[in-house]
Amino acid sequence: MKRFHIFSKLFAPFTPNQSTPDRQKSTVNGQSSIVNHQSSIVNGQQPTVNSQQPKISLSWAFLFLVLWGCEDYTAVPKPRAFPRVIYPEKAYKPFDETYCQFTFDQPVYASIEHDTTFFDEKAKNDCWFNITVKQLNAKIFCTYNPIRNRAEFDELVKDSYDMTNKHNIKASYIEEMQVNRSEDHVYGVVFNVEGPAASSYQFFLTDSSKNFVRGALYFNTEARPDSLAPVVAFMREDLDRLVGTLKWNNR
Repeated sequence: MKRFHIFSKLFAPFTPNQSTPDRQKSTVNGQSSIVNHQSSIVNGQQPTVNSQQPKISLSWAFLFLVLWGCEDYTAVPKPRAFPRVIYPEKAYKPFDETYCQFTFDQPVYASIEHDTTFFDEKAKNDCWFNITVKQLNAKIFCTYNPIRNRAEFDELVKDSYDMTNKHNIKASYIEEMQVNRSEDHVYGVVFNVEGPAASSYQFFLTDSSKNFVRGALYFNTEARPDSLAPVVAFMREDLDRLVGTLKWNNR
């Protein structure tokens, strides 16, 4: 209310002093006298009126309007926006690459890349491959190792846990889910990794006697859980399908 009171004064019409409409006091030689002011035209000229005061008042009014308008403004940051993702329609087909001794349901929108090298060296086994979903910048790195004895089996299991635990630095939580499909001789563990870790889904599957498969999901982008969460959820469905349908061909 204080602002509007100031503005009402600033925009009030300019008029002479109402207490002395036609006279003013003047002092000459210490004596006070009354001088009458009457409107008159001298030599055909009308008395001039000082218009400087209204201009000053309007300038101050404009300044107060600017300050008043800026005072109530509060900057509000724009909400974070994420790029729109177009998801392919869910559909699957059998993985039937001849260089591997197993099969599973793979997404029809994914391509299989045969990985014959590992850090400029020949891969340890011919059945190393990547499942790539270009639309989502996603890649599942898959490796296969034959089991020749119990010591090798224990070492492969230990390596799988160690490689997953490397993401504990960034991960907020790692959930372990046991796989026990005894009718197909498929056992293993699925690791759901929460938080800004580089890999959000890892697994290993084995028959405990001949075959051992390990897989890890990565995205070719910075790990941002908020923006990647819908994409990770989409890819987890495909990985759960792989884990739930894998079967050995050499048993």
